[in-house]
Amino acid sequence: MGSGAFSLVLALALAACAVPAERKCQLNGLWRNEQDSLMEISVVRDNGDFQGKYLTRVTLAGGCARASPLKGAQQQPGEGGWPTFAFTVRWDKFSNATTAFTGQCFVDTSGKETLTTMWLLREAVGSLKEDWKATRVGRNVFTRKRTQKENILSSLSPSCEEEASPAP
Repeated sequence: MGSGAFSLVLALALAACAVPAERKCQLNGLWRNEQDSLMEISVVRDNGDFQGKYLTRVTLAGGCARASPLKGAQQQPGEGGWPTFAFTVRWDKFSNATTAFTGQCFVDTSGKETLTTMWLLREAVGSLKEDWKATRVGRNVFTRKRTQKENILSSLSPSCEEEASPAP
């Protein structure tokens, strides 16, 4: 084999090593769903645990929503798979409800990251007789929102005190 052919083979082998075989889906970062709600997930720990904040644009009572804490866990994917995950959101200070999400993370061939989720929302009711109307179920699809900043939800959360005061 001539030196030119050897160089070509070596260059192709190095290029193949430099290009990842598959894109990995990372949960950490800022995500937006089709309802325009935002979710910011902090770094996922080695054991899969994560936490973050969720700013909903949809409320049960129609009041002012605040960024609410979320906690979850990611199952590490098997070979060729995408990670599954689950998390809960305790709607902080504006709703007497909790939501549990479960989903899976995907990356398409163009690199677009998507989280597909199903959720159960449990609202407090006053009696066992009202229990039938206390749980809602739904689906959300989140896409990554690119940003240079971290901890952006705190700056995007509306000030409920300002909204409650009448305009001059």
